[in-house]
Amino acid sequence: MIRLKAFFIGIFISSFSFAQISDVSITEIIKTENGFQLLRNGSPYYVNGAGGETHLDVLSSIGGNSIRTWGTENAQKTLDDAHKMGLSVCLGLWVGHERHGFDYNDEYAVKAQLESFKNEILKYKDHPALLMWCVGNEVDLFYKNFKVWDAIEGIAKMIQDIDPNHPTMTVTAGIDPAEVFMIKNYCPSIDILGVNTYGGIQFLPDAVKMFGWEKPYMVTEWGPYGHWESPMTSWGVAIEATSKEKAEFRNTAYQAIVSDKELCLGSYAFLWGYKQEQTPTWYGLFTKKGNATQSIDVLNAYWGKNDRNQAPIIHAFKLNDKSKLESVKVKKGKECDFYFLVNDADNDSLIYDFQLMPESTDKKAGGDYEKAPEPIPFNIINQSKTSISIEAPSKSGPYRFFIYIRDNHKNVATANFPFYVK
Repeated sequence: MIRLKAFFIGIFISSFSFAQISDVSITEIIKTENGFQLLRNGSPYYVNGAGGETHLDVLSSIGGNSIRTWGTENAQKTLDDAHKMGLSVCLGLWVGHERHGFDYNDEYAVKAQLESFKNEILKYKDHPALLMWCVGNEVDLFYKNFKVWDAIEGIAKMIQDIDPNHPTMTVTAGIDPAEVFMIKNYCPSIDILGVNTYGGIQFLPDAVKMFGWEKPYMVTEWGPYGHWESPMTSWGVAIEATSKEKAEFRNTAYQAIVSDKELCLGSYAFLWGYKQEQTPTWYGLFTKKGNATQSIDVLNAYWGKNDRNQAPIIHAFKLNDKSKLESVKVKKGKECDFYFLVNDADNDSLIYDFQLMPESTDKKAGGDYEKAPEPIPFNIINQSKTSISIEAPSKSGPYRFFIYIRDNHKNVATANFPFYVK
């Protein structure tokens, strides 16, 4: 009897020691009298997150606590790197899109996808950086086959069976009543609704409740106005906001996010890194060279961890004394006079870079990969601290002229001006 007791005590101690060594994180959702709350290892955990896997040191330094991925490529390294920086990971599972050719009537393809995810869950479920699982991103974009929601439910149910320590989320492109209805009725194993939203973010808290979502939600992508909801030139290209205008809108957007204390569990700012989408500067909070934009100063002001050196601010950018909203056209070879007004709160010395590009012809939807156009050489006629005059290209067509203003602390202001050569 004594030996059996000692044997069972030994098993208990060994099990306890294993749990301590593996350091498995546990994420829970609880409902209080004030609404839903996320707990991580027993403590309240509001997500101050970013979508992306780079510049983790900057994210941590400004008070960010989590990153979001869209798939499990390089997941081990991403989880390890995040853990070293004290960050959690919302690990994405890239569920096949109908618009990319995935057939949800093909039972074998659906089952194979489920089994491949099962292996990923088993591989990463005990990593201490794991916060939750994101089952698919925008599978509702341009879709017709509602069976995708059965597949989402199958994956989420499988996750709950294998890994009860981390909740499940699926992400939609914006929000509408039909999507909410489908997920509520066909995906009961989804714990959190993720919403990617841009210009409409100010209306999101009301829309979530109006459309009948009763579980918690997160804003899984948010940033400047999307290219599809921005003003257009007369020749049909989207007009991009300056880095200052984007920062101002991010401030408005974040106020909307934190205003919902009942259902919203936090957010992931998009995109924490660089991406060519419409232009090389539209969505990234960093440039290709790794310089941080003013939007990061906005996040830092809310998360309040670091008295960081601030990015330069571009207040004006004109062509021939006209704004980018005026659909400016110029003749071949004629002089283009660009005027800009910039200041830096820290009085840093500034470096000005300029780039001329033809308008992108490789434009996709839903964030699919796009190839950036190659910069083209241009002749400078005059240049000062507030202006640059160049010779218009000799070939007709749409162009953009980019300005990058850098300080010596890896910060940058950006703007571009679309114009047409006729």
